[in-house]
Amino acid sequence: MLQDIVVTIRSDADIVLARQQGRALATTIGFTPTDATLIATAMSELARNIVAYARQGEMIMRRVETPYTKGIMIIARDSGPGIRGIQDALRDGYSTSGGLGLGLPGVKRLMDEFSIESELGRGTTITIKMWLK
Repeated sequence: MLQDIVVTIRSDADIVLARQQGRALATTIGFTPTDATLIATAMSELARNIVAYARQGEMIMRRVETPYTKGIMIIARDSGPGIRGIQDALRDGYSTSGGLGLGLPGVKRLMDEFSIESELGRGTTITIKMWLK
């Protein structure tokens, strides 16, 4: 059984660590340097959201396999305020912080699979996957 990699996210330094760990795992799985960079970019966006909106959370990285391929799954989880209006948050240009509103829609475009669960006052969990092509 392969061990999950868990990084607690509280600061910019943790964002860098999570990104490095995700890139290393992606490379070990067999992703190209370009795809490893896309994975690291998506992780950075999710980790930044944790720091900005929830103050702290965690990112869990794991190798996943099907009978046909293998890939990486990343779970970004926090117990922050939750997302009011998930559909809005997934729309290009929408931002509650004055940013460009590219974070979550960009992550969704970069990855093969994207799911989000959020409950106001309880937190948010975003799960992303990329598969080897």
